[in-house]
Amino acid sequence: MNENLRILVVEPSPERVRDIVDALREAGWSDVKALADISELDRTVREFAPDIVLIDLANPDRDTLEHISYATETTKRAVALFVDQTDETLTQAALNAGVSAYVVDGLKMERIKPVLQTAIARFKMMRQMHSELNAAKQALEDRKMIDRAKGILMRQRGLAENEAYILMRKAAMSQNRKVIDVAQALVTAADLLS
Repeated sequence: MNENLRILVVEPSPERVRDIVDALREAGWSDVKALADISELDRTVREFAPDIVLIDLANPDRDTLEHISYATETTKRAVALFVDQTDETLTQAALNAGVSAYVVDGLKMERIKPVLQTAIARFKMMRQMHSELNAAKQALEDRKMIDRAKGILMRQRGLAENEAYILMRKAAMSQNRKVIDVAQALVTAADLLS
């Protein structure tokens, strides 16, 4: 467990904040900042740059969840949301907003450490999946661009597909560029000339 995490606690009650901060320190986390007013969340996140945001709300609504998602940039940090009650719509909205841990039945001090560990683990897993998905999408787009460039060479020079690829690969090597860069340049030039 990373004990150097910066944790932002969003809780309006000063007594409750003390309990939460004490529980976090007892769990090994000491870099903690408390925020009483959720409307200050956006500014505080920018200034404090927390690794995880712990939010304790009695009854969140859809607008609050959207605000949390936007303000905390859930793709950059884990968010643990503790609520007293929920329904299926709010649960789904929380998941859609990117909340890493959505805990119903309020925040209990003895659950802070395992919930935050779970939130962090889930956040890392989701970030990894998101990164892999983006890489796969980019690889597919690159493949389409290379295929389009091969098609241009095949039509204009009467080459077979593998010959067109070999020509692009040789050009990339001689120019110290990637094949995708050569393909993009070829497609751009062909578009300008057509």
